[in-house]
Amino acid sequence: MGLTILRAFFLLACRRVGVTQAEEMARAAGLELRREECGLVLAGDGMELCADFATMLPRIRPDRLAGELLVKVARIKGTPAARVFDATAGLGEDSFLLAAAGFDVVLCEANPVIASLLEDALVRAAMDERLAPISARMHLCQVDSVAELGRIAAGEGPCPEVVYLDPMFPARQKSAAVKKKFQLLHHLECPCANEEELMAAALSVRPRKVVVKRPPKAPHLAGLKPSHSVEGKAVRYDCIVPAQLKRA
Repeated sequence: MGLTILRAFFLLACRRVGVTQAEEMARAAGLELRREECGLVLAGDGMELCADFATMLPRIRPDRLAGELLVKVARIKGTPAARVFDATAGLGEDSFLLAAAGFDVVLCEANPVIASLLEDALVRAAMDERLAPISARMHLCQVDSVAELGRIAAGEGPCPEVVYLDPMFPARQKSAAVKKKFQLLHHLECPCANEEELMAAALSVRPRKVVVKRPPKAPHLAGLKPSHSVEGKAVRYDCIVPAQLKRA
């Protein structure tokens, strides 16, 4: 735990500049980013949002984690600790599930406000003995994911076995599927407008598979028909094996 705590304090000491930039961006969007006892909080429209991985502890119990659809789809036979590049990290909940299942995850989030919330959650997780071993497998990268994947494709970093994509999807006005607090994120990020570019970047690093999270009735991302799909009540995971790609 000693090194984990030192890592957490190092991150706490280094993140102030990023938070200041995030505060300015939040204000420009009509929101407020402030520090409270629970951690960094994004507030607006009468709602508050604080990323906290401790709330996910029930989902990572061994009896539940093995049944998570994302974990099942992302698994690679014979590679128990596969490298995952989460190109659309958001608040990191899906990456947390993958890290809890043993994956080593790079979380890419370009928006400074969302990245600050995520970083704050990772710092607090590193100081929680229940979460520290998991957060140690989560590595935040605050850059544009398409650019970072291009850098990796050019040989400037290790290629991941799995690329995970969960681009923001337009929410139906009458849909209750999106939690109210996550509506705050719609002030900061727009629905994905560069699907083809994002998919091309994901494929450029030659992963074993690309996993795409979609609403159950949503079209295939970038028009690419997946090798197979796994559908739950509220979400669908499309698994794309590059060697088996077909246009929808």
